[in-house]
Amino acid sequence: MGLTSYTTLGRSGLRVSPLCLGAMTFGMDWGWGADAATSKRIIDAYMDRGGNFIDTANIYTKGHSEKIIGDHIGTSPLKRERAVIATKFMGNLFTGDPNGGGAHRKGIHQQLHNSLRRLKTDYVDLYWMHFEDPFTPIDETMRTLDDLVRAGKVRYLGFSDTPAWKCVKAQMLAEMRGWTPLVALQIEYSLLERTVEGALIPMALDMGLGVTPWSPLKGGLLTGKHTAETVAAGPQKGTRGEWVTRHWNARSAAVVDALRSIAGQVRSTPAAIALAWVNSRLGVTSTIIGARTVEQLNENLKCFDVHLLPEHLATLDELTRPTFHFPFEFLRNVRPVFQGGTTINGETSEAWGMAPKTDAERH
Repeated sequence: MGLTSYTTLGRSGLRVSPLCLGAMTFGMDWGWGADAATSKRIIDAYMDRGGNFIDTANIYTKGHSEKIIGDHIGTSPLKRERAVIATKFMGNLFTGDPNGGGAHRKGIHQQLHNSLRRLKTDYVDLYWMHFEDPFTPIDETMRTLDDLVRAGKVRYLGFSDTPAWKCVKAQMLAEMRGWTPLVALQIEYSLLERTVEGALIPMALDMGLGVTPWSPLKGGLLTGKHTAETVAAGPQKGTRGEWVTRHWNARSAAVVDALRSIAGQVRSTPAAIALAWVNSRLGVTSTIIGARTVEQLNENLKCFDVHLLPEHLATLDELTRPTFHFPFEFLRNVRPVFQGGTTINGETSEAWGMAPKTDAERH
């Protein structure tokens, strides 16, 4: 398996690489990341290995991420046709303009216009709603996105960081009204963020959405390079160390220790193990990886060489099993049981009740 092991994205025919190149690190405008020249080398290294899926957003590094991609890919017809470029709307780059972001008709049109200008392209392959807009009716959002697809400015649609119920509502509206459906869901998913397995992952499977996890290494915490001592020393300038400091605790330390142990057994790295775990999860189509150097990219690609044994998966599952809120835990511990029969129109209909699972059934 490698970057050329293309897979279709959700319920669509769009072929994408199993690892997507995340472009949030392109540009130094947020105080960390890669400069333009390094970002272009990362793009070339990724595409030279067969990668074709690049993910950015209008607000990443204040628009600079899109511009870097546009200057490198948008100006090269061969690279542009081969690349699957995804970007996002919702975030507002214009302080003081209440309509500068959002998921309403005016905001979407304005954001896409500016993204296409920065990307130096006539169309976006995949257009994400970056996160939920609680102020805009979802039918306005979906109708606007359908218009953009019909106009040829957007090829496919997806939602990111949006509650499961709203994704379902959007998908059913599209189906009932003949609008363009969603084909992908972007969510945080890693060994340290598995609560999405409660509602979002099952919803995506049922609604035909390919899952593209972000932060599969929890912002670098699961790379194995951090210890209690380095975290206690505080973040270094120009890094995302504050993210690691915020999320380092006894549980995350235990997971990192387990990754180091498994990496030693299979002669790999903790990061590769963590990525291989995410790639193996049900519903995952393409995992989003970030890199500030070509070396970091190559390290991430080592996940393709990892084969996790059942005992490895069992260890990681035991350490990271999430706790779900109602009704998930309730439903997990009950099962339908036959309670008798009821005759309706001459036919016997089974009446179902609930009983706790046995210990054997729970495992």
